Amino acid sequence: MGTSLEQQLINELLEDLENDRLVLPTLPEVALKVRDTLEDDSMGLPEVAQVITSDTALSARLIQIANSPLLRASRQIETVESAVTRMGGDMVRNLVMSIVMEQMFQATTDATDKRLRALWEHSTSVAAISHALAAQFTDLKPDQALLAGLVHDIGSLPILTRAEDAPALLADEVLLDKIISQTHTEIGKAILTKWNFPQEIIDVAEYHEDLNYHSVKTDYVDVVIVANLQSHLGTNHLLNDIDWRTVPSFDKLGIQADVNVIDMEGTGDEIKAIKSVIS
Repeated sequence: MGTSLEQQLINELLEDLENDRLVLPTLPEVALKVRDTLEDDSMGLPEVAQVITSDTALSARLIQIANSPLLRASRQIETVESAVTRMGGDMVRNLVMSIVMEQMFQATTDATDKRLRALWEHSTSVAAISHALAAQFTDLKPDQALLAGLVHDIGSLPILTRAEDAPALLADEVLLDKIISQTHTEIGKAILTKWNFPQEIIDVAEYHEDLNYHSVKTDYVDVVIVANLQSHLGTNHLLNDIDWRTVPSFDKLGIQADVNVIDMEGTGDEIKAIKSVIS
């Protein structure tokens, strides 16, 4: 399997994306309903709570999150209504989106199951680190950083779905990795645009692999770039060979390039706790 096949497959993917032939994942109904209810001026948080209550699994997870280190609630929260009131609209929207994301990473065949599980595991690590970074080093919303971390690699999903029908491609891990690496940011941008996500999160999907990324103000792309690099510490991932001092996002967050946030006192525990809630 030479480079010409790699280029051919990449071109096919990108052409199909451009011509609306690539099947992109859709958001679960309940997430759309929550978002629509929040955007409807005639509705309030009680109506949002009603929508969430209609989904038992979502309700349970939201109450669990409301009582987790994510919120540091002073008293136990026992109902969806209390959770929604405590969180407010923006946070509810971000957390509902984060909870339903896991459904996206479910395999339909055994062939991609291992890959999707590894991808979800990586996404939850980056999300938990992003939440901690946003909370400690920026004025950005930690819950939005969490969602940004969870969806940063969402563009890999349609590629894996397509690979399910191409056993030769699935069997060639190196080739599949190269194709994902070349196309997942563009596909991710298309998915989040289709889902009407905020531009600042669409940018994360598009630019998180650009280690020279530079914007005027610190943004969610910076947070996810740093979180992504931190998540690969101690692994044999290619990103481990990068000299972090050359990555502007560290400076923008005010983090020394040799700091391991996962080992920082208190932060590491928080990252673990957040990860256990979302994964």
